[in-house]
Amino acid sequence: MSDTIKALNALLDGRYSCRGFLEDEVPQDTIEAIVRTAQKVPSWCNSQPWQLSVCAPAKTKELAKTLTEAAKRGLHSPDIAFPERYQGIYKERRSICGWQLYDAVGVVKGDKEGSFKQMMENYRFFGAPQVAIVSTSKELGAYGALDCGAFVTAFTLAAHGHGVATIPQAAIAGMCSLVRKELGISEDRDILCAISFGYEDTDHPANQFRTARAEVEDVIAWN
Repeated sequence: MSDTIKALNALLDGRYSCRGFLEDEVPQDTIEAIVRTAQKVPSWCNSQPWQLSVCAPAKTKELAKTLTEAAKRGLHSPDIAFPERYQGIYKERRSICGWQLYDAVGVVKGDKEGSFKQMMENYRFFGAPQVAIVSTSKELGAYGALDCGAFVTAFTLAAHGHGVATIPQAAIAGMCSLVRKELGISEDRDILCAISFGYEDTDHPANQFRTARAEVEDVIAWN
């Protein structure tokens, strides 16, 4: 195995979705370095459709308060429709991940109040000091969103390389109208997700588990 592949595997093995952060702010030059690396991913016709609205700690707290209040009222209307349902293996994987989180933070089956409280952590960005909102041009459709997915992955890996923890979050896309208003994002862009980031709280219970991955034979069809 080459040193390059070893380095890539080390980044992938080390990165995880952080759900507990310290209050320390990530310096702007570090954020710029992360984005500079993430932008090296391929995109359709080199369109590079991703745009980031990066919130400083004060703005992150302000946005979190707005989204939390809206979520309590059940306001959800994403630019791009969420999955209709999870079935079969997708439902199973989702369920396993969810219960790993609940077990870590002490939420037991039937604890509706506890599960609701943990779900609401999405809208306060799990306490991350900063957040980047990712959007794409509406006219680029599904392929613009696909390219942004590659960017999000690269961002999380580059961040890990700089010692910065991340969690990509689709939940905020359900509040796109509020996010658009708060951050001045134009109507011709689809809001896809957030990347909450900061320095991990290694003692936080939500950071004590890791998700598994499917076996290679489960994802390859040889023809």
